Amino acid sequence: MRSIDHIDLSRFDLNLLVAFDALMTERSVTRAAVRLGLGQSATSHALARLRALFGDELLIRGPNGMQPTPRAMDLMEPVRSALAQVTSIVARDDAFDPATSDRTFVIGMPDSTEVLLIPSLLAHLRETAPGVRLLIRSIDRIRILQDLDADRVELGIGLFDDGGLQHKRRLLHRDSYVCIFNAGLVGVEPPITIEDYVRLPHVLTSLVESAHGVVDDALAKIGLSRTIALTSPRFTAVPFVVKQAPVIATMHARVARFFAEALDLTVSPAPILLPDVSVSMIWHASYDGDAGHRWLRDTIRRLSDSRPPSLNLWLSKADEE
Repeated sequence: MRSIDHIDLSRFDLNLLVAFDALMTERSVTRAAVRLGLGQSATSHALARLRALFGDELLIRGPNGMQPTPRAMDLMEPVRSALAQVTSIVARDDAFDPATSDRTFVIGMPDSTEVLLIPSLLAHLRETAPGVRLLIRSIDRIRILQDLDADRVELGIGLFDDGGLQHKRRLLHRDSYVCIFNAGLVGVEPPITIEDYVRLPHVLTSLVESAHGVVDDALAKIGLSRTIALTSPRFTAVPFVVKQAPVIATMHARVARFFAEALDLTVSPAPILLPDVSVSMIWHASYDGDAGHRWLRDTIRRLSDSRPPSLNLWLSKADEE
């Protein structure tokens, strides 16, 4: 372990690291000043001192505002990790009391997860943590790591690839794909055949504005393709479309069965081999030891393990098939 030079550190203002983190998060001296509770001139002075300290411009003006230099990007994660460790040292581990806290948690998730999780989570919070508030944001699995690093989102829930060393991830549950359709409109009863599957027009949900999904990859492997009638970024809109139009959708089983029960739709196993999916929580390592954040993660995990009563019948039938 590298030894600590106490004399050198005594000459260094550690608040500069706080200013650096705010500047990197906001990419604006004005907004960073607001975040820090300082005047704009004081924040500009802190940026000048940081530039002198690191021998780099750190932030330069561009057509889209201030942009970090490569050196600043290299410094961002070590600085944030150092600040998180300092925070965990000076903060009491038992400082979070859900019964009295008025904290706001920023959570990113797709609407399909929101409709299954948030009603039970909010009901639980109103009983045990009435002052706690949730701010839900839509997320893109491609940008979620950037959102976590910039502290725009404190916790992500969904389908995520592995992050960097600064990201923590915990599996909530695994899910599979099923087909959902209005049997009366499409004239098909389960189990749907591959012939009917490729004959019927499909509704595709895509968060990346692409009319291509995991189903298309699976069909291509057996030399088949499908017709996509509609592509939407909103998972929860799809069952309402399926209810009124002679189309079919392939969705995650939990949300599909939830809406099938509510809207009197039909669920069928997919006639092609599709990979199971893993729904996880992901967060920045700086929140790992945060007592409030840990309480929220544990609460979400427990609620995810318990199935809503209205889904029990569907899931028990699926387990028997």
